[in-house]
Amino acid sequence: MRRTERYPVKSANSLWHIYKTVPFWKVVKNFIVIQIARITPFLPMKNWMYRTFLRMKVGEKTAFALMMMPDVMFPEKIHVGRNSVIGYNTTILAHEYLITEYRLGEVHIGDNVMIGANTTILPGVRIGDDAVVAAGSVVHKDVEPGTVVGGNPLQWIRSNDNKEDKPFPE
Repeated sequence: MRRTERYPVKSANSLWHIYKTVPFWKVVKNFIVIQIARITPFLPMKNWMYRTFLRMKVGEKTAFALMMMPDVMFPEKIHVGRNSVIGYNTTILAHEYLITEYRLGEVHIGDNVMIGANTTILPGVRIGDDAVVAAGSVVHKDVEPGTVVGGNPLQWIRSNDNKEDKPFPE
């Protein structure tokens, strides 16, 4: 089960209550920072922008690929460990606006994690150290450390026992 806090709403669907849940100018600032960072080719600058302006927790040597999209409303709920790679066009969400409620949840991505391109990570999940998430997956539940997962729905593929893989020849 994902770790989310649930907030029921009355009257209209929860998206109609958006600016009661997050300040308008915070969303504007976050949107501008995210759009600049999405196309920035300089990884240290991108990480600095995420840490400084969005208050994301980003470990050293983590690489966010081109067009990666962090949560625009609650990026401070995203934690990414050291030396991880977040693939092209991946979306990391920390919120869900539904019909009768909205949900918020922190996302924790461990150290040395590989997230494939076009993956969606939903709020309230933890991805353990040394895990691999295949491209195009929807991460709707926790991923155990050292495993390879993929698909929609997300399924275990195998243990990540590639510790003895040989590096590319130079």
